[in-house]
Amino acid sequence: MTDSLTPLLLAGEGYHTEFKQSLDKSFVEEACAFANSGGGRILLGVSDNGVIKGVDTGNVMRSRVQDTLGQIEPRLSCNIEAVGDVLVVKIPEGTEKPYGCSRGFFMRMGANSQKLTRNQIIEFFQKEGRIRFDELSHAKAVYPDDFDPDAFAHFLKLAGISPSIDRDTLLRNLDCLTADNRLTNVGVLFFARDIDFLLNHAIVGCVLYKGNDKVHILDKKDFKANLVDNIDNAMLFIQRHTKLRYKIEHLRREEIPDYPEVALREAVINAVCHRDYFDKRANVLIEVFADRVVITNPGGLPSGLPPEEFGTRSVARNPLIASLLHRIDYIEKIGTGINRIRQAVAEHGGTELDLRYNDFFTAIFRAKVAMEPGGEIGGSIGEQVSEQVSEQVSEQVARVLIACKTQPQSKAELLEAIGLANVYLNYKRHLVPLIEQGIIEMTIPDKPRSRLQKYHLTDKGRALLNKEGGDE
Repeated sequence: MTDSLTPLLLAGEGYHTEFKQSLDKSFVEEACAFANSGGGRILLGVSDNGVIKGVDTGNVMRSRVQDTLGQIEPRLSCNIEAVGDVLVVKIPEGTEKPYGCSRGFFMRMGANSQKLTRNQIIEFFQKEGRIRFDELSHAKAVYPDDFDPDAFAHFLKLAGISPSIDRDTLLRNLDCLTADNRLTNVGVLFFARDIDFLLNHAIVGCVLYKGNDKVHILDKKDFKANLVDNIDNAMLFIQRHTKLRYKIEHLRREEIPDYPEVALREAVINAVCHRDYFDKRANVLIEVFADRVVITNPGGLPSGLPPEEFGTRSVARNPLIASLLHRIDYIEKIGTGINRIRQAVAEHGGTELDLRYNDFFTAIFRAKVAMEPGGEIGGSIGEQVSEQVSEQVSEQVARVLIACKTQPQSKAELLEAIGLANVYLNYKRHLVPLIEQGIIEMTIPDKPRSRLQKYHLTDKGRALLNKEGGDE
């Protein structure tokens, strides 16, 4: 029967195999290390160099082994099998990590087991989700000094929550404020005035490159606002710097983006929501190339989610962040984001999707170059303004100019003039570029969210209108 051990003996000790000549004090350490790592086998009765020495395989020895394994906390079910005069103790990878004993916490490092230091234990707890970043109170944040009431009011409006509810009570119910009036990390991410100062690794970086390589940067933005605004601004950045195709049928023009917006938005939200916030080495990064959009966040698959189950069930690394995003409908249903991305890509038909995960999670959207017959390539309104301001403006831009010709117009009126719904993303995509180009401006610039806000032509906008014959 010992022939079945030959391959293990010839391979020697390794990440999943340990030889022990006798049941000594280090046995429980090795068992803990396997449980905290990928599982493995301890061969009792085998010397370090792989020579079988043999041990008693009777019930008394088995009981001693079981008693020793009973020292592990939490309890772990292991299998003990006699193969000739060798006891093979199979230690599974634990599902309730970390596992410890009276001698400490241990991890398998190559062919050896190593006792974890204090910092390694903290890191291990974080990695295994026993300590959740979003639940912790923030050491630097001072409430209400660092609190942004405008961000909070915007959240309440999106969530449909009455602003008449006592603010502190509501923040505590949302797990954003502790009982002793300290902002939690989720409270900082959603409602802090200066996220760059308090959590500078939580900013979202966006880069536009010329061509398909990381050589020439054409545009770069670091978004440092609250988490909701960062998502919206990142989407606006992508929309400005990716193209639209126009499909013309029966005298009507249909806009077809190179990338499905639903999929891009889900990927951005996924990156911001599920990133590893304990990892301060990197930010969420969005890179736009001529042929692809790459969205990357630190933190691969969360602990407890096997690769084969990726996309089929949800293990939230930051459950409070996910819960707040769900309240404002940025997440339709927790755990469905990846499937929504895949479905949107499939329905779009013009994009290829590549999902990768190791220490980082990366979503790559590649545009297919094929163009439908009768179509034409166009750009976002931001591109139209920058490229055509000295030539002939697009029909959409002209409609905005004409709408503002005689009197200021509201956001809803301007979007209606260009045939779009009065929703936030349409405003960000089609009107904000005109404001940034200095073609239209707010009538109440110091209160951008005022319900009385309207927009009128600047001198530059009026000159452009005159050039197009709008004042004839």
